[in-house]
Amino acid sequence: MKAVPQHPVVIIPGVLFWDSLYDIMKEALCGYLPEEKITIVPVSLIDWIGFPPSPEKSTNRVMSALDRTIREIEQKFPGEPITLVAHSGGGSVAMVYLLEKPFQGERYNPGKQIKKLITLGTPFHTSEYYAKIKTDFIFSHLQADFFDRVSVVSVVSDKYHGNSEGSFVEKMCYQFYKNVLDDGNVAGDGIVPAKSCFLEGAVNVTIADAEHLPTPHTRWYGTKEGVEQWIQWL
Repeated sequence: MKAVPQHPVVIIPGVLFWDSLYDIMKEALCGYLPEEKITIVPVSLIDWIGFPPSPEKSTNRVMSALDRTIREIEQKFPGEPITLVAHSGGGSVAMVYLLEKPFQGERYNPGKQIKKLITLGTPFHTSEYYAKIKTDFIFSHLQADFFDRVSVVSVVSDKYHGNSEGSFVEKMCYQFYKNVLDDGNVAGDGIVPAKSCFLEGAVNVTIADAEHLPTPHTRWYGTKEGVEQWIQWL
């Protein structure tokens, strides 16, 4: 495997997940680059839900936390390329942020230090209501030259096949996949169908053995075993 670049990495949590769940990913990445160069965006469950509830504004709240984090990294490591590693719906938040277009009244200018975005189980094609707010925005503004500015690598696992007539796990996967793409008889990471993560213009990578949810005792994208499968694209 080629040497891993020693540039700053910013981890973006997925929808309804919070920052401390990603300590295990940070620990795994510390095997490849210095700990001080790895930062998790401080995101809470309230950022995703809102108080009072306003999930349609979750992208704006998370983008604000991401932007503050990026500014701190730029001051700490001036001029160094920054890589974003975003899990699940955090990947579409990152894309909205990087497009530099007004989204629900807010626009950010990430600057030129962000050179790469790696998404982990991020559905860019979805029928889920709140996710579609982001993906519709992305596809209405995404142009081919965007990928000249930011390299995007979309990683997804095809470990589990959905099957409406199969085992209990296959039936569960079928329901999850069907909620995303209206087609549950496909392969995916247990929550997101693999083909929903394929993004034209990005480097699309399918790995064999990772699960979606950052829960204990699972081999999800952020465990040591999960990271080993995508670290070469960092």
